[in-house]
Amino acid sequence: MSCRVLYISGSFGLGHVNRDLAIANEMRQICPEIEIHWLAGSPACEVLEAAGEAFAPEQAAYRGETELADSTSHNGQLSLTAYVFRAMIFWMHNAHVSAIAASRGGYNVIVGDETYEILIANLLGFYRLPPIPFIVFYDFLGMDVVSNNVFEKLGAWMINLLWSNAWRVTTRGQNAALFIGEREDVADRSFGWLLSNRRRIADKTIEFVGYAFPFDKKDIPPRDVLRRELGYSKEPLVICTVGGTSVGRDLLELCGQAFPLVAARVPGVHLVLVAGPRIDPKSLVVPKEIDCRGMVPGLWRHLAACDLAVLQGGGMSTLEAEVLRVPFLFFPVENQAEQQVTVANRLARHKAGVRMSIADTSPLQLADAIVANLGVQVTYPEIPADGTHLAARRILERAGISGLN
Repeated sequence: MSCRVLYISGSFGLGHVNRDLAIANEMRQICPEIEIHWLAGSPACEVLEAAGEAFAPEQAAYRGETELADSTSHNGQLSLTAYVFRAMIFWMHNAHVSAIAASRGGYNVIVGDETYEILIANLLGFYRLPPIPFIVFYDFLGMDVVSNNVFEKLGAWMINLLWSNAWRVTTRGQNAALFIGEREDVADRSFGWLLSNRRRIADKTIEFVGYAFPFDKKDIPPRDVLRRELGYSKEPLVICTVGGTSVGRDLLELCGQAFPLVAARVPGVHLVLVAGPRIDPKSLVVPKEIDCRGMVPGLWRHLAACDLAVLQGGGMSTLEAEVLRVPFLFFPVENQAEQQVTVANRLARHKAGVRMSIADTSPLQLADAIVANLGVQVTYPEIPADGTHLAARRILERAGISGLN
């Protein structure tokens, strides 16, 4: 049975596009006749283009938000509340583009990964999607504030007022909300003063499908095989990666400053700095002997091969390190509430990773932490990792595909 899907990879940076690709490919495995058209901003659209994916005709009008996130950040800090309010103009534009694409494309289902613009625009009646199923993905629920700024707290409350009513869109008709994660990832507290309880809303209106990854754990080669395939030696390997924005420059350079201190204690150690698409690796102020790279396709393979990962604290990168059984240090972006609260709390619950703060970490302290955690045997509990398959099934069910295995 043929099926046309409009898939909107709406998050900034690179955290979600690889899992979106994995879900799309899983849908193709289940239903080979499926046809998927994409809308996405940079740098996600470059990843999709490299993968040979097809875009909706309206892609040229879709506006990415990564550059906005970069400009909102300052000295390695990023306020999500400030970002959201600055992004509203972008969001309303993209909601309009998405509505046009959905109306013209003859799609059976619309999928949006963190497409809050569509939720808000439909909730407020600005732009309405055509009457076909719309599925939105969350991986956190509710805006938190990690500063004492009164205006930021008020802004977060206003955002949460809308978010606490998003179910009015996601439960309409054949629409649905899927949470990429576990029930415990949603805090058992209210969205804010006089607002609903987050977990109770989630229990009633959202389906939890587990975590989704761009790989199947059972297909990962042994670490020594991966190292040979990727060109690494048997010497200790440390990977530092900061994702798809420019916010992580300070962390990369801090790793560079710590490297000579580590090398003096761990002979032959190899440090790879992965700057991603928004930071020129040649611009990093680090010792020349460090291996600096830009965009690294299939980065999870490098994480699976390393003895220690140093991560910015993003939701996807830390989850990948968990499921790959890799020891890691993580540095949540200052004032970035999702990383500071949701991701950090999840990792604490899973007893995974070592939390650090870039503002409070000297090169010597980072070197000590790297040496102490290099190659340690991890004891993380197993986490539900079948979200890719379950999300793909739910999308196809909403699209009316029958006879699913």
